Amino acid sequence: MTPEDLIEIEAIKAVKYRYIRAVDTRDWDLIATTLTVDATSAYSSGKLSFNGRDAIIDFLRSAMPPNDLLTAHRVHHPEIVLTSPTTATARWALDDVVIVTSANLTIRGAAYYEDELVKADGEWKISRTGYKRLYEESEKRDGITLSDHWWSDS
Repeated sequence: MTPEDLIEIEAIKAVKYRYIRAVDTRDWDLIATTLTVDATSAYSSGKLSFNGRDAIIDFLRSAMPPNDLLTAHRVHHPEIVLTSPTTATARWALDDVVIVTSANLTIRGAAYYEDELVKADGEWKISRTGYKRLYEESEKRDGITLSDHWWSDS
């Protein structure tokens, strides 16, 4: 592995981290910058699959309304392979927490993301993404008070 390879790997990490932050903050313009126009996704072991950046963003926008669905995704332990100067694969461990305020419910889970990336015009973008769950659990939030969140007025 060369120093240049390490620079490319860090750039790939940065695009995935931006993607995750964009999902959690509902920054649809930012998420668009992380995906190729023809990107595909296969979330929840392929149960939720979409073709094209716009279709992916439309799904996320409709499935993740601010205020009612609060999310925190963390990807870590990247396994990145540069398959050519302009292509790569990546695997990421995922831990996520979802709070459904209207249902007073917390969902926690773990999964592994599998990504394909391409480099065009000097920037890495995700061309395929998806995850398969290790587990998902839910719990009623009885007695738990949500004191603040990203979209609160205070």
